[in-house]
Amino acid sequence: MTLQQLKYAMVIAENGSMNIAAKKLFITQPTLSKAIKELERELDIEIFYRTNRGIQVTIEGIEFLGYAKQVLEESELLEQRYLKQYKKRQRFAITTQHYAFAVSAFVNLVQRFGEEDYELILRETKTYEILDDVKNLRSEIGILYINAFNRKVLEKFFHEFHLVFTELFTAKPHVFISDKNPLATKSIVKIKDLEEYPYLSFEQGEYNSFHFSEEILSTLSHKKSITVSDRATLFNLLIGINGYTISTGVLNEDLNGNEIISIPLEIDEEMTIGYVVHKDTKRSCLANIYIDALKQELSLDID
Repeated sequence: MTLQQLKYAMVIAENGSMNIAAKKLFITQPTLSKAIKELERELDIEIFYRTNRGIQVTIEGIEFLGYAKQVLEESELLEQRYLKQYKKRQRFAITTQHYAFAVSAFVNLVQRFGEEDYELILRETKTYEILDDVKNLRSEIGILYINAFNRKVLEKFFHEFHLVFTELFTAKPHVFISDKNPLATKSIVKIKDLEEYPYLSFEQGEYNSFHFSEEILSTLSHKKSITVSDRATLFNLLIGINGYTISTGVLNEDLNGNEIISIPLEIDEEMTIGYVVHKDTKRSCLANIYIDALKQELSLDID
């Protein structure tokens, strides 16, 4: 077993693809496959298996990669300490639901490491893919919400995927609308006030269960409904067609401007927003800094 093989395994896990990993490592795919097969044969375990969704990490592989990550980090520290020409390359990945505060905290992270070499990933995506990314170590942190409706289903996945959920804050549901929307003058909005306006939500792909919806009250029916895949499109539709969506109430004017406003929704519900990490891995320095940035961002927005 070599450090090079450990690095190969980590890059495959991070990308979920043997082909992409080979390109990033500047080697051929057969060479990479051979190295991993030799590693698995030496350790007498299966680290990866193929599915129609790409390369997945086995349960044994998760445990192995947790140790491998620590070994590689220690190796980098040794090189940084004793090889003066070595410059450590920062690597960190986050997968999140579509939250402006997650992006703002990421900006804070990048600014702090602007003078360093780094390879950072911020992925806004579907709820199931957040869980899958953290499960398979493609991301170190996943950000999402739970509530009374989806808690049982999501906690089942947390258990099966060996994930730990940590709360960041609890929010009452708010509607996001344009500042030109006729409802913008209200101090609080009722469900019946929204009936004539297009409801906007994020698509969830093949895992399109109500329990995976990013929007609380996902089981409500709507006269007008539009599904989108990214936050920029949703915000454009909030402005362009007087649509609305239901979320945490946390906005960031520095990133999103002041054309989108947040108004409390009159309903007896709560959302608990937090992050998941894999329980068998050690949190990196960048993960700790990002979580601190999240807490700072949320403290500023919520107060």
